[in-house]
Amino acid sequence: GGAMDTRRRACEAARTSLDRRKSMSNVAPSSPEKLAAGNWKMNGTSADLSILETIIRDLAPEAGAGALICPPATLLSAAAHLSKATPLRIGAQNCHEAATGAHTGDISAEMLRDAGATHVIVGHSERRTDHGETDDAVRAKAEAAQRAGLTAIVCVGETEDEREAGRQIEVVTSQLAGSLPDGATADRTIIAYEPVWAIGTGKAATPADIAEIHGAIRSALSTRFGAQGSAMSLLYGGSVKPANAAEIFAVENVDGALIGGAS
Repeated sequence: GGAMDTRRRACEAARTSLDRRKSMSNVAPSSPEKLAAGNWKMNGTSADLSILETIIRDLAPEAGAGALICPPATLLSAAAHLSKATPLRIGAQNCHEAATGAHTGDISAEMLRDAGATHVIVGHSERRTDHGETDDAVRAKAEAAQRAGLTAIVCVGETEDEREAGRQIEVVTSQLAGSLPDGATADRTIIAYEPVWAIGTGKAATPADIAEIHGAIRSALSTRFGAQGSAMSLLYGGSVKPANAAEIFAVENVDGALIGGAS
């Protein structure tokens, strides 16, 4: 439908901007990977898999930016099958921290990997809010992802009240410290900054807001993880649209986007 079309356009805009930036900078391999990721949330049935075919068709094989789609778990296997031997990667939206066990209705990172996922989102603000996920729980999920050989996309972000109180840096760096396992490495860890007040509201953070937080995140990562922290990709999420994508990707320390409503 229309929402899925909008998402595809935003994904394309994101990738175009990222590709342009990548070609401008001749970067060392130790620099963060550029990535445009689309989170479908609780949307999509098998009829929507044709969107993936369109995305794959539009992907240039030599593109500087990676592309990732995170469909609902019911579509993971089919999506992974469709995108096999293409540059498009498929991720999941959540995982359980245990590998197996008596956890009715839950899905482990190992199962996601078996279904064909390469990435998994952990600690999205909707899960922190709706399911009461704490930093500790998110860290356990990130550890599970690493155990299973998946790349964890760890989400952090402040609420509107926290920002109005001037606590955004404190909140985000605290979430980051609590949500990342000690053994986090650049090839298995991506950070997504999504200000909660900008998710699905149409309010996007300004380039200055994003630069401030992404700078603080990069600094915290480099301090804690050294060269690994300097090479972790930092994505921005929260009302990214074709109209503002290029401006957001021009911001320092922004390596890509996690696009929800518009992917």
